Amino acid sequence: MNRAELVKEIFAKKSFLCVGLDTDINKIPTCLKEEDDMIFSFNKAIIDATAPYCVAYKPNLAFYECYGLDGMAAFEKTIDYLHKFYPNHLIIADAKRGDIGNTSTMYAKTFFDEYGVDALTVAPYMGEDSVTPFLEYKDKWVIVLALTSNKGSHDFQLTEDKDGERLFEKVIRKTQQWGSTDNMMYVVGATQGSMFEDIRKLAPNHFLLVPGVGAQGGSLQEVCKYGIIKDCGLLVNSSRGIIYAGHDEHFADAAAEAAKKLQVQMAEQLAKL
Repeated sequence: MNRAELVKEIFAKKSFLCVGLDTDINKIPTCLKEEDDMIFSFNKAIIDATAPYCVAYKPNLAFYECYGLDGMAAFEKTIDYLHKFYPNHLIIADAKRGDIGNTSTMYAKTFFDEYGVDALTVAPYMGEDSVTPFLEYKDKWVIVLALTSNKGSHDFQLTEDKDGERLFEKVIRKTQQWGSTDNMMYVVGATQGSMFEDIRKLAPNHFLLVPGVGAQGGSLQEVCKYGIIKDCGLLVNSSRGIIYAGHDEHFADAAAEAAKKLQVQMAEQLAKL
């Protein structure tokens, strides 16, 4: 999915919501526990319920890899289901890959050729040769970790060099030499608030993937105040706040309501542009 197609979907659906499929079998409703493939059954129900309100899905690989072959089979079935029934939704594999060049080439082949996802999160800290293999695929997105929403982000990302440049700023500035606004996004946590203003000074036109709204306490209004641009430029992710909104046999309805609530707020923000 290219940028123009993504922007078209955002304004057509009046939403820039990404639903995170962080599927934990310990949190799946008991009504699904007897299913042969409870992970996929849960994902399918969540997708069918929330698809009208979002433009993207983001399965986190950790929640599938931890269950071995069965988990990865559920991941693949989820991707195939999205391709077949929801082809206009952006699929982001949240895998945070990045290694020496030949290894990154294989990671890129895995996710873009084998699974056919639209986007992949990438850790940039091994430098240019660890990122550029992912950028060789047409109409695919590399989503670079920049300023994350977790508490530990302060350990390294906000450290300054002798000139006062913070590490996340260096990452954003440097990586723009490798990719463009058409194939590179940045992860910026919703909990960073007004820091989005600093991000936009460095990357005024890039899309930002924004985790941390909902369960992690990030404010959608604050993210939009400092981060939204004329073609939106935001994909705001909510995982636990949507997929675990309900805990009984009506879990999918609860997820739909949670997604719709965010979509309504997003429509209000888009109407201001």
